[in-house]
Amino acid sequence: MPQAFVSTDRIRSLFTEAMSQMYRAEVPQYGTLIELVADVNAGCLKNNPDLRERLAGAGELERIDVERHGAIRLGTAEELFTIRRLFAVMGMQSVGYYDLSVAGVPVHSTCFRPIDEAALNINPFRVFTSLLRLELIEDEGLRSEAEAILAKRRIYTPRAVALIERHEQNGGLTEAEATEFVAEALETFRWHGEATVSAETYKRLHDAHRLIADVVSFKGPHINHLTPRTLDIDAVQARMPERGITPKAVIEGPPRRHCDILLRQTSFKALEETIVFAGDVEAVQGTHTARFGEIEQRGVALTAKGRALYDRLLASVRGEVQVGAGGAKAGAYDQELAERFKALPDSWEELRRQGLAFFRYCATPAGIAAAVGAPLPGDPEALIAKGYLAFSPIVYEDFLPVSAAGIFQSNLGTDQQQNYATRSNRDAFEAALGATVQDELALYAERQAASLDAALEALGLAPLQLKTVA
Repeated sequence: MPQAFVSTDRIRSLFTEAMSQMYRAEVPQYGTLIELVADVNAGCLKNNPDLRERLAGAGELERIDVERHGAIRLGTAEELFTIRRLFAVMGMQSVGYYDLSVAGVPVHSTCFRPIDEAALNINPFRVFTSLLRLELIEDEGLRSEAEAILAKRRIYTPRAVALIERHEQNGGLTEAEATEFVAEALETFRWHGEATVSAETYKRLHDAHRLIADVVSFKGPHINHLTPRTLDIDAVQARMPERGITPKAVIEGPPRRHCDILLRQTSFKALEETIVFAGDVEAVQGTHTARFGEIEQRGVALTAKGRALYDRLLASVRGEVQVGAGGAKAGAYDQELAERFKALPDSWEELRRQGLAFFRYCATPAGIAAAVGAPLPGDPEALIAKGYLAFSPIVYEDFLPVSAAGIFQSNLGTDQQQNYATRSNRDAFEAALGATVQDELALYAERQAASLDAALEALGLAPLQLKTVA
């Protein structure tokens, strides 16, 4: 009898655990960060029973401790094409297109993650994956040299590629194959302290942009951070120094709110790691900064209407208050951010009523009981008012380009800003990817609509879309 295939959820969970163990060994402060986040989360759940109940009701409570996101930076279209196939083995698809060149970072990116709600609640592991835009290197000679260096490298082991092909041909992997696949795939993300370029070449790449040097100069795209999810990022930020960790000056994203929205992120500065440069006669030792610790707090996913308001409010603050590397204006920035964001409602009911955020609907026990005795009104608003229909926020599973650029810049060890005279190039990214990037807003809208249909059906009513949701 042929052996049964294991689920992609199982493979993703095996990989997440292996990645976490590897990164803990490579970056000891990551382990300290995990312990701090666990302590803060335990305190939050103990002191906020309503939050615990909401997370449990949405099936999200168990995922908090295992939730991670990683980030890698690739150098070629071929590398991106294969990483899509590698992540597919783990049930992860490309969601969202992010152009970071507008913020002075010469990459464009996507998020590989599960898209099914059940899969997300089992393990929502996601990887923010960036592709270097070599066309943004102004020095033609350096651009050609970088292309030649990247063309020579192979970031996937032959066995990893063979197991990817087996998964594609057979429709799955056995438990033994899955275990082997995780071990082989992990090699792509491992740190290598030996550069593939000379010290002189590294300096020229570094002078063009630190991120270019990070992508081009090594055997592979070492994972540059692995991010746990906290329920109170402000508490983590405040307590990091107690653990010997220095946080970045400001938390990226929206301000602290009663009703969390989108994504808030902070980090500690990238490690300065010893590397050995390639040389004709003898190796030369130097240092490189790329890998850092990051923490995130996730809130509700916003609709297109809500996101437009968020973007406008954030841009208004960033345009007036600049935070330097020393963090001298961090307090002023946080204060102004909180003030501007008063324009965005801070209650679940108002966010829902105004069509600013996505929500999951469910029939209440009272509603199901009432449906037995008499027909119920078909208007969802009336059902909510009577307590027959309940709603809870759908967590934002994706990323914010301005926040991502802010984290990148902070942890490249500089506030370096460059203005790249270019436009978004989603078509080129998707051509390299070999697939269409999924629209995250459409995914949230589908989940909301499906939950409403199921809730109305449980109440004996026909499906009906909420008119207020944009």
